[in-house]
Amino acid sequence: MNNVQPALALEHVSKRFGTVQALNEATFVVRRGTVHALLGENGAGKTTLMRVAYGMEAPDRGVVRVHGTVVRLRSPADAIRLGVGMVHQHFTLVPAMTVAENVALGGRGGFNATEIAGRVRELERATGLPMDPYARVGDLSVSDQQRLELLKVLSRNADVLILDEPTAVLPPTEADGLLRQLRQFADSGRAVVLITHKLREALSVADEVTVLRHGVTTLTSKRDQVDEEQLIEAMLGQRRPGFSTTAASRMPGPTVIAAHNVSVTDAHGMLRVRNATFEIRSGEVVGVAAVEGSGHRELLRATARRLAIHSGRLVAPSRVGFVPEDRHRDGLVLRMSLSENFALRDAGAQRGRISWRDVASATREMMTEFDVRAEGEDVPADTLSGGNQQKFILGRELHGFPSALVAENPTRGLDIRATSYVRDRLLYACANGVAIVVHSTDLDELLALASRILVVYSGSVREVPADRDTVGRAMLGAA
Repeated sequence: MNNVQPALALEHVSKRFGTVQALNEATFVVRRGTVHALLGENGAGKTTLMRVAYGMEAPDRGVVRVHGTVVRLRSPADAIRLGVGMVHQHFTLVPAMTVAENVALGGRGGFNATEIAGRVRELERATGLPMDPYARVGDLSVSDQQRLELLKVLSRNADVLILDEPTAVLPPTEADGLLRQLRQFADSGRAVVLITHKLREALSVADEVTVLRHGVTTLTSKRDQVDEEQLIEAMLGQRRPGFSTTAASRMPGPTVIAAHNVSVTDAHGMLRVRNATFEIRSGEVVGVAAVEGSGHRELLRATARRLAIHSGRLVAPSRVGFVPEDRHRDGLVLRMSLSENFALRDAGAQRGRISWRDVASATREMMTEFDVRAEGEDVPADTLSGGNQQKFILGRELHGFPSALVAENPTRGLDIRATSYVRDRLLYACANGVAIVVHSTDLDELLALASRILVVYSGSVREVPADRDTVGRAMLGAA
């Protein structure tokens, strides 16, 4: 294997954006037949390095080699022609188009819907990733959109596959399935680069690992020669930060949200939640566990008063904070300033004129409290890193302590430090009397945060003991 040219090599790559040195002599090598995990905090330079490999960014200095040949990538089209494909953390799909139309985008020649649909079904058989070629992308779940992004890349015959946080939105069983597919892809003689914050995931599937910190390569090693603590120290420059690993211990107070035989339909009128009855009390964290498509999304949004119920009775306070799963699509208007985004809190429920001076002051206060790092409240939301965007949304929704908060996958795509921060903030709000409902595709995280667990399966909702095996079985419909 050592005598074979690497599938992809980036040597001494540097990249600066204004005053920010994003990459500083970074080096990364992935070999054929391997899965190589790329680790680091948000802002460490991981995505920037892979954007260089994919032709999206030109390096200031350094060399890119594909299959041993020095290349100059002017655009992703150059990378695709060389067999390099990338699945981005934030989707690049056109919601108004079908699955087949999205797969065809960027291709050559005329569009033949039947031919492309056949190609999608062929890829489905080869990969085990189910996908309806005629489905409208805007109607797909987040995990289905993730599958489609992967199918798009595979349809272009990539033999070097770069994935940026691919399991962030997938439930455990589907994440395990995707990792098996990546393992098979690598075992066929091709190569996988896996950008992930999940250390156990990296150690479970990768052959080699590389860590970036502040744009510098701080560690490259075979998987069996490092452990979690060594990776954390390479990522942070210190030992593991203190995690909030236990649910809030205070006694819950009075009922804040009460659902009585609540049923909820989706945008197409399909019944997704049937006769749900439950209570959420002040000062407790209630976890919602479910596999994708079970109806939990509709349940969460109805509980947050973002979706009307079809029947039954839901008692909830007028203000319920909401942290959506997709912060770009549902949480922020990226081109608007942070102050303007802060003013969107409780949009539709507020009346009267806006005092922008007061909004700016409240935004600055919240940014200080929640350690949102930005040049000021007037900068556009898209100038913030993903971790700071998530902290901004969490801070906006928790500012002043609402009676209740609903959070969908609040640590999705966040690094170790940011994940720990979000968990701490949720438990701090709980300790201050906020009733919290949280869904996470990371079952271990859910069990660490929540004192009670509701499982949604095929539209039915039931409380089960907060035990990993019991919850996992209930998510699959077992008694």
